[in-house]
Amino acid sequence: MASFSVVSNIASANAQANLTITQLGLQRALTRLSSGYRINSSGDDAAGLVTANGYRADVAIMNQGIRNANDGLSDLQIKDGALSNVSMLLNRLATLAAQAASGTTTDESRATLDTEFADVLEEIDREVVVAGLDTDAGFSVFISNNGVDGKVTGLILPTTTGDLGVAGSSLATQLDAETAVTEVTDAIIALGDSQAKIGALENRLQYAISLAQSQMVNTAGAESRIRDANIAEEAANMTRYNILTQSGVAALAQANQSTSAVLALLR
Repeated sequence: MASFSVVSNIASANAQANLTITQLGLQRALTRLSSGYRINSSGDDAAGLVTANGYRADVAIMNQGIRNANDGLSDLQIKDGALSNVSMLLNRLATLAAQAASGTTTDESRATLDTEFADVLEEIDREVVVAGLDTDAGFSVFISNNGVDGKVTGLILPTTTGDLGVAGSSLATQLDAETAVTEVTDAIIALGDSQAKIGALENRLQYAISLAQSQMVNTAGAESRIRDANIAEEAANMTRYNILTQSGVAALAQANQSTSAVLALLR
């Protein structure tokens, strides 16, 4: 049996409750559409937010790691360029020593060659100091989000004339020049070892950069799948909640109108 009351309008209360839920859904859909994110507050998905924040931190670390590696690569390329120049200077030393070692070279010519030989040795030491290659130098670049194994490390060898074994070389006599030929040849081999170490570090950094870029893209994709909104789905939700809002308002009006009809019984 139906009950008529002007004190409690249950239909209106139900309509208001449903309309409140609809408004919350519409607000959530609009927020997601306007921000592009599915998770805009911890209440949207607390567990997902924790995971997404972890991925975001990993991306930030790897992004900085790639910049670190590129900076390290630039430093190695500067040193590599300096060593290439030292290699040309050693070739000049070899030429001068070979010329001075010949018995057809006069003492006067040998003295001139010895002067240039000493100047080239001095220039090698100057360029090595400028390039920071005058002492043993540890090389370390942090590139990964792994705090233990996230570094590329190595040792850069010094390449002064003393380290290359030609600091005391001279072309003062034919015998000195013959000795200098051997010493310069050995120095070229020693320089090659230093160049090889730098080249190996350059290759390692390039591989590490490639891996970090791949990891960063995949990690960013993992974060996106958790945090980002599905625009098509949210657009459909917005349309649904808009329709429910309009029908809810209409239902509320009808519920309020039905109460006023009870007054007709008092006439």
